Amino acid sequence: MKKSGDKPKKDVSETRVDSLLMPVTVPTHYVAVGASAGGLEAIEAFFSHMPPESGLSFIVIQHLSPDYKSLMVELLSKKTAMPVHRAEDGMLVLPDHVYLIPPKKNLTIFHGKLLLSEQDHSKGINLPIDVFLRSLAEDQNEKAVAIILSGTGSDGTRGVRAIKEYGGMVMVQNEESAKFDGMPRAAIATGLADFVLPPDSMPGQLLSFAKHPYITKVERSETLLSDEQGLTRIFAILREKCKVDFTFYKPSTVTRRIERRMTINQTDDIKEYVTFLSSHPGEVVALYRELLIGVTSFFRDQEAFDHLAQFGLPDILKSASSREVRFWVAGCSTGEEAYSLAILARETMELLGLSHDVKVFATDIDRDAIQFAANGCFPESIAADVSPRLLSKYFYKKEDNFQIARNIREMVVFAQHNLIKDPPFTNIALISCRNLLIYLQPILQRKVLEFFNFSLNPGGILMLGTSETTGDMTDYFDAIDPKWKLYRSKGRLKPLPDATHLLSATDTRSRDLRGQFAGARRMLRLSEEERMLERFLETITKDYIPLAVIVNAQLEVMHVLGDTGGYFRLPSGKVVNDISKMAVRELAIPLTTGIQKVFRQRQELRFANIRLPQEGSIRVVDLRIRPLPEKKGQEPLVAVFVEEIKKNEVVETDPSIQSYDFSKATEERLRDLEQDLQFTRENLQATIEELETSNEELQATNEELLASNEELQSTNEELQSTNEELFTVNTEYQSKIMELTELNNDVENLLSAQEIIHLLLDENLEVRRFSPKITNLFKLLESDIGRPVTYISHYLTDCDPIRLMREVQDSGQSIEREVRTHEGRRYRMRVVPYTVGPKTFSGTVLSFIEISSFKEIEQTLAEQEMTLKEIIHLTGLGNWWFIPATGAYGWSKETFHIHQLEPDRQPSMEESIQFYVPEHRPVIASAFQQARDEGTAYDHTLEIVTAKGQRRWVRTIGWPVMRDGSVVKVLGVLQAVSAVAESASPL
Repeated sequence: MKKSGDKPKKDVSETRVDSLLMPVTVPTHYVAVGASAGGLEAIEAFFSHMPPESGLSFIVIQHLSPDYKSLMVELLSKKTAMPVHRAEDGMLVLPDHVYLIPPKKNLTIFHGKLLLSEQDHSKGINLPIDVFLRSLAEDQNEKAVAIILSGTGSDGTRGVRAIKEYGGMVMVQNEESAKFDGMPRAAIATGLADFVLPPDSMPGQLLSFAKHPYITKVERSETLLSDEQGLTRIFAILREKCKVDFTFYKPSTVTRRIERRMTINQTDDIKEYVTFLSSHPGEVVALYRELLIGVTSFFRDQEAFDHLAQFGLPDILKSASSREVRFWVAGCSTGEEAYSLAILARETMELLGLSHDVKVFATDIDRDAIQFAANGCFPESIAADVSPRLLSKYFYKKEDNFQIARNIREMVVFAQHNLIKDPPFTNIALISCRNLLIYLQPILQRKVLEFFNFSLNPGGILMLGTSETTGDMTDYFDAIDPKWKLYRSKGRLKPLPDATHLLSATDTRSRDLRGQFAGARRMLRLSEEERMLERFLETITKDYIPLAVIVNAQLEVMHVLGDTGGYFRLPSGKVVNDISKMAVRELAIPLTTGIQKVFRQRQELRFANIRLPQEGSIRVVDLRIRPLPEKKGQEPLVAVFVEEIKKNEVVETDPSIQSYDFSKATEERLRDLEQDLQFTRENLQATIEELETSNEELQATNEELLASNEELQSTNEELQSTNEELFTVNTEYQSKIMELTELNNDVENLLSAQEIIHLLLDENLEVRRFSPKITNLFKLLESDIGRPVTYISHYLTDCDPIRLMREVQDSGQSIEREVRTHEGRRYRMRVVPYTVGPKTFSGTVLSFIEISSFKEIEQTLAEQEMTLKEIIHLTGLGNWWFIPATGAYGWSKETFHIHQLEPDRQPSMEESIQFYVPEHRPVIASAFQQARDEGTAYDHTLEIVTAKGQRRWVRTIGWPVMRDGSVVKVLGVLQAVSAVAESASPL
């Protein structure tokens, strides 16, 4: 918030001046759009479908990086025709405008103006969406709308509760369309979302809501209040489906929230809404939740808890006479208040050095809220309400939530409880009932406070909400701290003069709407009439009416006329109002059986000749049970008449009235009870076995939780080591960068130093890199990197390299060609795909190897080979070779010609020896063996027989090729001769 001495910014002051010079149009609703990770797409989808002239104003709250400039203004301006502003301090919110939170700031609203403040990270996590939604709810009440879009975490959950508490509307992006569903899932889990839609469907629903008649009308509740029949039907449906009577809830609260549901469901009058309720059971539950909306948080109104810890709790814990100390949190909602009280008690005991078994009874009428509270799992947004010390001490992280510690969870007992109908707890040292009485009419407030007076021990503490007081019950409590509504009980005093009537009046659940909203004046008039009737009945009872007791369906005694001596008595122990327990033993069975039968059949019933022992004698009585006439809205009642039969007195029996033989009825009753007892025993045995199994499972679960706790501790250590590892990894990456730099230099040097010329192209045939000598083939410069090679000329004469490149790109197969330049230089060109993965290519590589000198040598060798072949042909020389290592042996063409053998296959060494005449075979075999094994050359003239049978003298010469003292090859020459030499010397 801006300090008083700060100079306002120029554009803000201009806005203020403009607002003074021209009338300012107020938005019909203030729409807060909260988003985090993945929220940009959702925000764009929302504003793309939002008309620019809707009369609404939009404030976008995002999680922004503090280190980078946000581009949301520029991006969002392309998606909507509405002006988009970055929020500034003091900026007035106008309709059909969009305002964006700036980085490193928290945004709030006060009287329609935006206020900026620095983010406070000293308390842990910062939740800008919750911060703004809370301020918007307090500033605009029913004109506030919250929209929660994609994001991680649970920011916005607490804000959604605040919006609903003040009567606003909530829309949430559905999880399927959210890129990150953490925030939407947490908001939906509260059960407070009015609409769950994809972002592009939200604008249409939002406009329908804003233009509904109940939203636009100034006076709305009068219409509902005047339609008594419609409200009666709604209350009846709620009582039938949800078992809760909202008759004595404050009319303003009830009608306002019924109107909200009518607006959401687009119904224009109450009769239409009643029809809608009858055909849509889900809407009944939605209205029920709307009326029971529970808004709470950990340590709500922190100063109230501080005063309780300072002035109330120490006295309670120090003065506790027993080890067990009992607290009661009435209307606990989702459990935050109960757990806060348990934590506070634990902290106080540690501070005082005390040890007590503190039990916190947490009750609420909403079953779903109780189930949520019992799980003890809360979103991470509670970090804004719980100090880091308490958070680390009494909670542990479970995925994206915080789980309450086991030692705190075991202190709290959750139960569904109707504060108006159900009996209160007893022996309570502290009661916390905050912000619940404000929803009740004074008659119910008094009843609840009387229950609290009954429950509290003398000196016990009552903690109320900041807007609540003890009202007419001030004589029952001393104020400890009037500001924070802490009171001390004076003890159980006598009830107020009209308290009995107030209790019975609420129990009748009267449906008379004029009586509901007229209040206490109507009740006082009824009180006078009933007192008059009571005086009259007391006068005639002794003379005209036998003992009569009025009983309800729960067997509770509502009224007694006559003397109960000998028939009814109060049993020892806790005071009870059950007629079956108050009646003497002989009357208990017929009373219980008869009352239940009359309630079922709605017919009068009589039991005759019931014998009751009385001081050594027997008293005979008749028992009559008659249903009382019912009126609309009243609970069913029966009257029980007990009339003693004098001796010799004959009682006439009305044949229309059912009469039963008591002994027979008793026998049937006992048989039924024995069957019930047997069934109960079997169920009890099964239950015991199930409990034993459950106990074993709980023990196993306990061991698993202990192991999980140890694993979490080790995980924390692992995270610390992981942090160090990440630092190491960062260092390694720095080294890798240096290595990559060196490799890049190596590649550059290789391209420059190699005789192979390279040209690298990308998939668009644009130049990536090339060797310096490529200029001998293409007219390339350093500035040509990034240019298409198709624009660059080349010196090749007999090929089109561009066509070859594209062919390689299309086929993925390499191509080799021999190419020539204008200067006559020859190169071996190879075009291959640039491989980036298995069967994945991203360009082309051209390689050129100059082969001009090789071609000259090749030509010379070819000429020499041709000359040698001509000499061999002219001289008729044949040759052969043998490789000892592999046994390979082969003849030349002339050798085949000398042997007159077709060269279809190469003969082996053994086959070639067989061509010699028998007497010369040992000679050639020995000479060849010595050449092969010892390296001795030979030269012999011997006679062969050709393949065609001709005898022919040949000169055969063999010499070994030596390497490292071993023969690696034997070469031989064969020449046909016309005369035979008598001897021959080695070559």
